[in-house]
Amino acid sequence: MTTKFAKIATALGLAFSCFVSVHAQAGELTDRISSGKTIRIGYANEPPFAFPDANNKPAGYVNAYVLGVLKEMGYDNVETVVTDWGGLIPGLQSDRLDLITGGMYILHSRCENVTFSEPMAKVSDAFLVLKGNPKGIKTYKDLTKTGETMVTGIGYSLIENAKKDGVPESQIMEVPGPSEMLAALLGGRAAAAAHNYLTLKDMATKAEGKVEVTDPNEFPDWTKNWVSIGFRKTDQDFVAKFNEAQKKYIGTPAMLEAVKPFGYDKSMLPGSETADWICSNR
Repeated sequence: MTTKFAKIATALGLAFSCFVSVHAQAGELTDRISSGKTIRIGYANEPPFAFPDANNKPAGYVNAYVLGVLKEMGYDNVETVVTDWGGLIPGLQSDRLDLITGGMYILHSRCENVTFSEPMAKVSDAFLVLKGNPKGIKTYKDLTKTGETMVTGIGYSLIENAKKDGVPESQIMEVPGPSEMLAALLGGRAAAAAHNYLTLKDMATKAEGKVEVTDPNEFPDWTKNWVSIGFRKTDQDFVAKFNEAQKKYIGTPAMLEAVKPFGYDKSMLPGSETADWICSNR
């Protein structure tokens, strides 16, 4: 082999090696976007986090936020898929979805199966109770004392919170979502419906004065949670780019205006905690 030919072969080899290395680092979502396919956004019907509006378009503050970040990244070729809450993570893992919204909290148990973006909101637990709170239930410990049943959604983090504060599994009813939670409360099958404060406020408006929301400040600080966007474990490259775009977008006038119709304000900005810290501490 001549010296000239050897140099050419070496250069070609290095170029091919670099191509393979870059390609290997690209996740499924990056490959999907490169091939011209849509970004599939999955969410459950969970007002005010995420829900389909009257025209079946994605609404809710997390959806509005995600669309804003993706636009910041230069992406608008998206499609949305509405599914049950319990189907979000399985849909992500089975490659039916590319990212999930719907008010997904960063939790240690979820971090084992999902890569979360940096948080975009901080929220509080609360209860929805009958008007006048006849059972006097303000915290999880009140449930333990009274023996009353709490209703919440299948797979919701509030199940873990309630158990951590001493509520036995026999006092926790799981249903598909907010409408079923409200029905259980009004039907007398549960004394309190557990969810985040903003969602409960939305639910209360639909109950025509029959229910009220408890004070979220009654709950201990460890029940506070951070909302994030969930991605596949294989899409670390895209998550890194998403986080960079998020830094430029979060807290801006444009972002706050986009989420304002759904009750999000500056008080819900996530603070300095990182997704890694939250994964280890929640």
